[in-house]
Amino acid sequence: QEREEHCRRGNEERKQRHPSEQEHRRERSGDRHRDHSDRRKNPNERAGVRGHERERDVQSAREQQAEREFYNERRREHRQNTEGGGAEQNPELRQPGNKPKEKAAVNKEKPSFELSGALLEDTNTFRGVVIKYSEPPEARIPKKRWRLYPFKNDEFLPVMYIHRQSAYLLGRHRRIADIPIDHPSCSKQHAVFQYRLVEYTRADGTVGRRVRPYIIDLGSGNGTFLNNQRIEPQRYYELKEKDVLKFGFSSREYVLLHESSDKSEANTKDDDEDEEKEEESDS
Repeated sequence: QEREEHCRRGNEERKQRHPSEQEHRRERSGDRHRDHSDRRKNPNERAGVRGHERERDVQSAREQQAEREFYNERRREHRQNTEGGGAEQNPELRQPGNKPKEKAAVNKEKPSFELSGALLEDTNTFRGVVIKYSEPPEARIPKKRWRLYPFKNDEFLPVMYIHRQSAYLLGRHRRIADIPIDHPSCSKQHAVFQYRLVEYTRADGTVGRRVRPYIIDLGSGNGTFLNNQRIEPQRYYELKEKDVLKFGFSSREYVLLHESSDKSEANTKDDDEDEEKEEESDS
């Protein structure tokens, strides 16, 4: 009896559970059906989105191509205008009432008859290097023996004798420099020490001529200093005895003296006589 009751109770419990399991199965099958229908619909939507993206990519590519062609056309017209053959190659520029032709006529450069320096480069070349400087017509070799005394932090360096030429090039380019300057702040062609025949007025009011030393900066990056003051580039500055020269950021100082500088100042008359001799020899 107990076994039969236990079996009956189990069957009743199964019957009670069965409707809930069927409902649960129905719900799961319905969800699967909905997912399957959604999946069927989604591919179309995805295809539509992909098609829209493709159209947008194609449109952007067309715009880029059009923009590229526009800029290429502008470059081509500009090149034709600069070469001077735009009127022959471009048929649009041949029309008399066309605006691009007027613009080309306005922007056309006028001929320049100034000196280009191309002929001077051939004559002003030394050891295969083009020299930025050319001597003036009044350049002369001095009779007075000028010297440069270089100092580096109170250290005495060998004397430079600068009376054998009419000009001395100073710079970092050792191949062409007469007086090399190895400091990295100096330019390859930094400055020129030039002797010039200039006029002066004597004490009696007459006009004479004498050879005097000058310094000119060749447009260096860090400049040339005369008595601790920077000089303007491409301009001659007359030098006097005991003047101090510096180049760039170099610590070396160059003192200008001559052979009779160590004597008394009573030798000024002798200097005037030497200048008169130079004038006579030049004449």
